[in-house]
Amino acid sequence: MKRSENLYNQLYRWYDQNKRVLPWREIEDAYRIWLSEIILQQTRVEQGLPYYLRFVERFPDVETLAKASEDEVLRYWQGLGYYSRARNLHKAAQQIVANGQMPFPTDYQAIRALPGIGDYTAGAIAAFAYNLPYPALDGNVYRVLSRLTNCAIAFDTTAGKKHFHKVAEELLDQENARLFDSAIMEFGALWCVPQSPDCDACPLEAICQAKAHQTVDLLPVRKPRPQLKDRYLNYSIYLCKKDGEEVTTLIQQRQGNDIWKHLWEFVLRETETEFEPTTVPHVDLTHILSHQRLHARYNIYKVSELPNVEGTKKVTLNELDDYALSRLTLRALEKSGLGN
Repeated sequence: MKRSENLYNQLYRWYDQNKRVLPWREIEDAYRIWLSEIILQQTRVEQGLPYYLRFVERFPDVETLAKASEDEVLRYWQGLGYYSRARNLHKAAQQIVANGQMPFPTDYQAIRALPGIGDYTAGAIAAFAYNLPYPALDGNVYRVLSRLTNCAIAFDTTAGKKHFHKVAEELLDQENARLFDSAIMEFGALWCVPQSPDCDACPLEAICQAKAHQTVDLLPVRKPRPQLKDRYLNYSIYLCKKDGEEVTTLIQQRQGNDIWKHLWEFVLRETETEFEPTTVPHVDLTHILSHQRLHARYNIYKVSELPNVEGTKKVTLNELDDYALSRLTLRALEKSGLGN
């Protein structure tokens, strides 16, 4: 499919009439655009918006973000998941400051070289902040392109990404990349939705090959998802209450390259098999990640003295708010009634 004035006219007219008002839109601040793009990876706009607003308030520029501790950045990210995004944000900010690229790099290659930034994010920042002629392909755009071209290539494979990037480059409005990328992303988010889009009233119906071939519901195509690995996490929540003192507990910080790196959690013992029956008060939770299904049991022990467990830290329940916790830990605190 080649560039088309009809495509641009219809798409831009629709966008002008239907676009959402969002704080990272209609601005040219590359730093804030970058923040929004990272936050919205794997995250719905409705969920990501309050995080974006809190981040901008606390870290209004690259230098402020670079000077913050990683633990503080993770606390502001708490609940969003995929915490490597937050760690890469922090690393990238420090790299920008160290390289004297403030307030933000201004060309595609320099943006692409930052930690946590791939082709899509670099293209989006380059187009939205500087109107440079780069396509921005998120899941919504892949869906629109798949349907416009009636293409059944799995978009999340190496071959698929290469194919659709070429299609996007061919379609891109070279003079108005910012407008084109914004419009086609919004069109996919609001109109060309995954299930039951209103194709009969679609402004792009005349040029949509999937509509013509009645394949809309079959597109886009994904590669088969891997089988989830089951893991069994046995947590111990120790609660110590002494006269006149607050309830204290033990937490530890995850190390290595496993899930939730550098986040804090209760004392953990992982096993290979399902949990045995227990008479100890407990909370059972299941948490699904992209490649793992976590079965977590939080056993609650009321003790007169906290045990001596290597690598742990003694804190009060109220002090837990000062630490970056995984979403699973937050759910356990809520379900057990121990959260604030």
